[in-house]
Amino acid sequence: MVKIASEQRLRVLHLEDSPADQSLVRRIMVKSYPLAEVLHVDSLEAFLDRLHQTHIDIILADYRLKGFTALDAWQHVVQLPNPPPFVLLSGAIGEAAAVDVMRLGISDYLLKDDIARLPHVAARALEVHHAKKEHALAVTRLAESEAQLAALTEHLQTSIEQERACIAREIHDDIGGALTAVKFDIAWIGRHADTPEMKEHALAASEMLQHAIGASQRIMMNLRPPILEQGLVAAVRWLASGFERRTGAPTTVRVANEQMQVTSDVQLVAYRTTQEALTNAAKYASPSKVVIDLSDREGVLTLEIADDGCGMSPEMRMKPKAFGLKGLQERARTVGGWLDISSQPGKGTCITLTVPITATAAHSTEEF
Repeated sequence: MVKIASEQRLRVLHLEDSPADQSLVRRIMVKSYPLAEVLHVDSLEAFLDRLHQTHIDIILADYRLKGFTALDAWQHVVQLPNPPPFVLLSGAIGEAAAVDVMRLGISDYLLKDDIARLPHVAARALEVHHAKKEHALAVTRLAESEAQLAALTEHLQTSIEQERACIAREIHDDIGGALTAVKFDIAWIGRHADTPEMKEHALAASEMLQHAIGASQRIMMNLRPPILEQGLVAAVRWLASGFERRTGAPTTVRVANEQMQVTSDVQLVAYRTTQEALTNAAKYASPSKVVIDLSDREGVLTLEIADDGCGMSPEMRMKPKAFGLKGLQERARTVGGWLDISSQPGKGTCITLTVPITATAAHSTEEF
């Protein structure tokens, strides 16, 4: 906490209608803070003039004045963008009442009978005020940093998907076309071969080419899933079917609506979430079954992937290199949604993506 040095310049606004008390406060403050400037006012009008025309570091105010109270002055102070600390300095208010007014936001209070403690009370009020300013500034900077991070994440995700689409097109147009042409040539050579050895080599080459074509198609499918053109439901079912075929674990897909109307960016986030969840289940969970629920009820897209595998502890989810789940959470934020992960060792894992569909209109839609 910041310490208020005796040589610090302070501008004190003192709301008091007693000349004797004005003189006493000035003397006590200047004794502890020689560079303090104490401005005395005794009316609400003069108080407001000083408050709006001069920078004030701290306000000291008697509770009861002629025609108004310190609470009337406080009502004006609290409306300022950054109100200075306000210390109630009075002999006309009991301790219980003073505690009540502090609940309104007043920094502190001091009885005039204990006026010798004024420098200490003022220093404490200034320290607390400074700490609150620093905290508010830190919160603002954190919010700005999170907003910048979210924007960067969205930009990176968009760039990645665009690059994937570009690579997929190149594989399809260049590599896929070339492989298919070579396959036809090899087939022609096999048909016109003069010796069994040449036919055997042609057949082996044709099989290898077919394997390469299949591999390129699988790569293209992962890079740019054309199945999404048939809708999100079809894409999720396709992923579930592939997972069941590879792992042997029965995979059930339950949908609330066969024709879900969601934007392409939301479709892609849901697709990648399902893909990553099933990949993790295959790698780590060893489930005996998986259930996928997909719903668009009440203007909210909900995707839930639940398995009965080995589960994971909270520590595993917080591992520094657990980029897959962290990436899914960031993906969800790019479309205004969020991701919940529920898992316990031995009790399976449930990953839930929730996206308000009506809010997705505010996000730009990218076609891949």
